[in-house]
Amino acid sequence: MLDSNKDSLKLEAMKRIVAMIARGKNASDLFPAVVKNVACKNIEVKKLVYVYLVRYAEEQQDLALLSISTFQRGLKDPNQLIRASALRVLSSIRVTIIVPIMMLAIKEAASDMSPYVRKTAAHAIPKLYSLDPEQKDQLIEVIEKLLADKTTLVAGSVVMAFEEVCPERIDLIHKNYRKLCNLLIDVEEWGQVVIINMLTRYARTQFLNPNVNESLLEEGNTDGKTFYGSDDEDEEEDEKDKKDKKAEPLAKRKPYVMDPDHRLLLRNTKPLLQSRNAAVVMAVAQLYFHLAPKAEVGVIAKALVRLLRSHSEVQFVVLQNVATMTIKRRGMFEPYLKSFYIRSTDPTQIKILKLEVLTNLANETNISTILREFQTYIKSMDKDFVAATIQAIGRCATNIGEVRDTCLNGLVQLLSNRDELVVAESVVVIKKLLQMQPEKHSDIIKHMAKLIDNIQVPMARASILWLIGEYCEHVPKIAPDVLRKMAKSFTNEEDIVKLQILNLAAKLYLTNSKQTKLLTQYVLNLAKYDQNYDIRDRARFIRQLIVPTEKSGALSKYAKKLFLALKPAPVLESPFKDRDHFQLGSLSHLLNAKAGGYQELPDWPESAPDPSVRNVEVFALLERVTTLTSVPEWSKCSAREKRKEKKVEKPFYSDSEEESGPTESADSEMDSGSGSASASASEESASRSESDESDEGSESDEDDEEPKRAKKKTQEVKKAVRQSESEQSSEEERKPQRKPKARKTSESESESDESESESSESESNESESEAETRKKKKVRTRDLKPVKKEAKKESKKEMSLLDLDDFEPSPSPQATPVNAFMSSSLATDLEGLSLSDGVLAPAAISPSSSVKTFELLHRITGEGLTVEYCFSRQPFSPDANMVAVQIHFTNNSSSDVSGLHVEDAKLQSGMRVKDFPEIESLAAGETTTAVMGVDFCDSTQAANFQLCTNSKKFFVSIQPPVGELMRPLFMTENEFKKEQGQLMGMNEISEKLTLDSSCRNEHAIVQRVTTAANLSRVPCGADNECSPPVPPPDFPVYRFAARTVTGNSLVLVTVATRAEGAAQLTVNCDKMLIGTMLVKEILQALTQ
Repeated sequence: MLDSNKDSLKLEAMKRIVAMIARGKNASDLFPAVVKNVACKNIEVKKLVYVYLVRYAEEQQDLALLSISTFQRGLKDPNQLIRASALRVLSSIRVTIIVPIMMLAIKEAASDMSPYVRKTAAHAIPKLYSLDPEQKDQLIEVIEKLLADKTTLVAGSVVMAFEEVCPERIDLIHKNYRKLCNLLIDVEEWGQVVIINMLTRYARTQFLNPNVNESLLEEGNTDGKTFYGSDDEDEEEDEKDKKDKKAEPLAKRKPYVMDPDHRLLLRNTKPLLQSRNAAVVMAVAQLYFHLAPKAEVGVIAKALVRLLRSHSEVQFVVLQNVATMTIKRRGMFEPYLKSFYIRSTDPTQIKILKLEVLTNLANETNISTILREFQTYIKSMDKDFVAATIQAIGRCATNIGEVRDTCLNGLVQLLSNRDELVVAESVVVIKKLLQMQPEKHSDIIKHMAKLIDNIQVPMARASILWLIGEYCEHVPKIAPDVLRKMAKSFTNEEDIVKLQILNLAAKLYLTNSKQTKLLTQYVLNLAKYDQNYDIRDRARFIRQLIVPTEKSGALSKYAKKLFLALKPAPVLESPFKDRDHFQLGSLSHLLNAKAGGYQELPDWPESAPDPSVRNVEVFALLERVTTLTSVPEWSKCSAREKRKEKKVEKPFYSDSEEESGPTESADSEMDSGSGSASASASEESASRSESDESDEGSESDEDDEEPKRAKKKTQEVKKAVRQSESEQSSEEERKPQRKPKARKTSESESESDESESESSESESNESESEAETRKKKKVRTRDLKPVKKEAKKESKKEMSLLDLDDFEPSPSPQATPVNAFMSSSLATDLEGLSLSDGVLAPAAISPSSSVKTFELLHRITGEGLTVEYCFSRQPFSPDANMVAVQIHFTNNSSSDVSGLHVEDAKLQSGMRVKDFPEIESLAAGETTTAVMGVDFCDSTQAANFQLCTNSKKFFVSIQPPVGELMRPLFMTENEFKKEQGQLMGMNEISEKLTLDSSCRNEHAIVQRVTTAANLSRVPCGADNECSPPVPPPDFPVYRFAARTVTGNSLVLVTVATRAEGAAQLTVNCDKMLIGTMLVKEILQALTQ
């Protein structure tokens, strides 16, 4: 069915395969048959194929790699589901060789129009990070971009990626904190859990502890007394000193005021307590427990009790967290005591956890109710549960002194229970309780001694023996008899019982040696030959300690103190006491051990960090104002039709703009930015702005004088412009590139979308240095507004005339040395000459370094014949699709070499070689040159062939650097930007670098780039068409262009310089392999 030509049969087959996978059956054997259909045009079939591939791509990596080109095509599919599925499959292939392709795919998907695709990109980030952790820096840039996304669909996924890749980069959250808090209610449930857990850790680092003064206030204000003093005159001096010490830090401490952002988080998460998802409720509960003031934590109790009606798995997790909460915040669960009563249908784990909660909630008021419940539980058939109940009774007796005797009597009654496990557990608990007041309960000890014959549980027998030995003075008649019985059965007892028999014997020997001396020696002799070495060692130790001999040391004098020392009563504590240092709801808290990937909950800061880091609205407004007051490059006209339309918008730079609101400015910006705006719309805006200008112009006389002053300034500026243009043409090449990177989008996008997303995209994509530069230029732009207005009018009048001053011949910005193998031809110089935009392209800048030569045949291998080759970068006249390779022959031998020619070329498919004419003879010591053409098919694979003479054959190969597979292309800056806009996404590769100290001026950068690759410099012109030129930018952008020799694919290179030698290299090419290799070549050239 999968090999059928009918899509309906293929669809049915894929449905059956996916159904098999859903039922847990192995369908990996069908992988070859399924992967063939990955290129199917039917969308439904393709979706199911992608579902299958996501499941098995990791297991069948080799076969999945064969279809990688199909996945890359799928990344550009019009259907968002196909794009997302292709990215999901691509990220599921766990092979390091495709890491660059995965990175490009993620970068492209991160700026996709569909939020579903952006969400899938966020999911792919942790997969790529686990495959290659070295990509962390690039992935952080993508995460930063996605964190700025305002879509609820993306928020949860990108926070999960943030948690996996860079949880320590808390600075990325600052500017997105308020947005995440406000989006939280609309995010999917899985995303809500992730975001809440992340914000819990964030809040612990950025806000102060709201309960910091809680304990001091409670102690200081007891019974309504004044804080700094006490009404009791008989109070002791030391108590006063204590209170004064406590009062001092509190008096110095400022009153706590909750940060508004802290309150925002608590307020926006509170409604989620009503979520239908238990994980979301649990996440909010832990957030309130860790972050909220004590008075507000109580709101989570009702929500958690509601979860106890859910499945047993949910109950288990919730009760684990409730048990931890009840230790510190017991009061908030006391009203819901009955909700923790145990049902007979509850699983054992749930019963034990509910017991734990009930024990923690026990106090003087409700202990009688709880003990009645416990009496019922003891009758249960679940033995583990009964044992846990007896331990719970013991804990209640320990914690509440009033009921200790009652509990002890109840436990003694259990000693007559028929169930041995109940009796054993009771003995263990009674032993712990008796340690608190042994002298009052000698009768209980006697009663337990009588049970020694009936109880067989080792732990219970050991506990009875320990009690008798510890308090043998209270039962002097019974203790020796118990030892006698134990000596009889010593060899059959468990190890733990044997150790207690030895202890009992030693204690009785020290207190009643007359009756027990022989018994003790008998027991010690039995233990001396026991199989367990612990028991043997204990016997030797006790013998030396209690039986004094000549060899025994001074320790025997202290034997009584060692064995009969008073021992403190055990403290029965909850096993959940120390679990609160783990974040509630986490796996580490559940296991009570640090799990892999767990991040510690940070401590509260001593002083509040700066809250202004979260104020992003102010920066966004400044950025918006800067954008409005400066002239963006995309608003400048590039065709005569647009210029004619611009004539109507006369008062664009009018004085009214300074006082107009942001809405008007935005409207005018959109009108000026849209090249296809209708004439009627522009006339309306012009008339509106003219009327505004006339209304405001009548307010003062100074406004009338402004245009006059502006005209004078305009004339002065024009003179200065003419002088500067005639003096130095290199100024033109360094015009500021104010076009933000966010404008590099396809022309098919609507202008309204561009204007709406302009501010957000420019914030995320522009570097900080560019943003600062734009802000600094803001003041200058405002001052030049009238000048720009007048200058624009002047340019409109002279539009149809060719001003020869603008195109005055000027010296080349750098010296162009003449190479031995390179001469410029007139045809080449005139090839890119274009008047499409009113600017003449200057001459090409040829590489300023000598051509690099490569060894083809070594003198020793060639028996005296040395052959070298170089790439002359000249067109190969017989075939334009071939690369010209210049070959130099040198005869170092003492005899002539004759018949030099090429034979038996072994080439990859598609490659071709044009031989050089045969060299008949090369005399000894002479050198000759020949040119051959090689069509490398735009690949760096070597061309292998035989270099032959009349007597010898040598196997040689020519491998081209990637920079030699292209020929220079001359284009204007506007053409460059237009083409670059069509080669975005996976066709764009960017790398950040630090320029070498000797490569930070224009000459050095251009020289190194053009040496590394056969590129042509794109002139920086067309910036002064609509406005007077401004001084060159501090950090210029250099552009280069070329086409591949065989495929005629466009190659665009941009080097954007930054502060302190930093720069960004961008290569746009539809052949990703060439683009990737070219980035490495140029990167190496600029950094060495």
